[in-house]
Amino acid sequence: MKGIAGNNEVQRADTVGQGSPWQPLAGWQVIAVVVVGMLILYLGNTGERWIPVLDSANLAFHEAGHPLFWLLNSRLGVYGGTLGQLALPLVVAASFWRRGDVFATSFALLWLFQNFFNIARYMADARAQMLPLVGGDHDWTEIFTRWQVLHLDTRLAGLVSLLGWAGVLLVCCALARIWWRGRGQGS
Repeated sequence: MKGIAGNNEVQRADTVGQGSPWQPLAGWQVIAVVVVGMLILYLGNTGERWIPVLDSANLAFHEAGHPLFWLLNSRLGVYGGTLGQLALPLVVAASFWRRGDVFATSFALLWLFQNFFNIARYMADARAQMLPLVGGDHDWTEIFTRWQVLHLDTRLAGLVSLLGWAGVLLVCCALARIWWRGRGQGS
């Protein structure tokens, strides 16, 4: 299967250790990704639902996204926070993907999907507005009001949370599959 640029990058994941540009995986790397994935699922869905290192970085990228997207269009500024916190993990994942580092790509994708729990928590607060905000108005109150779906804030948040769960589990399962298919052919 050829990618957009006409190369075979799309096939990379199925050919680890078979002369492909993907670096071979060790079993401990799969275990590490699965353990981190399970920690993300647990910490992202219990207690304060805050993972200090990741969510502190996510908050910084969220806040930086507002003025960056506002520069493109003043109406985009409110979306910029969420887009900003999703953009950096995607850029990091793409960078590792291009280098052929499936292990590091997996961690970047875990970071991406971990963001979904934080976003869902923020979305679910659109009507109640109980979360402490760094500044300004509540993004998701504004967004859902524009879309005329404010009354669905918790349902939409549940969907985003479900997507986060699915993404984390998919990353873990895909990495295990890649390792399984490549075992004995790499290092």
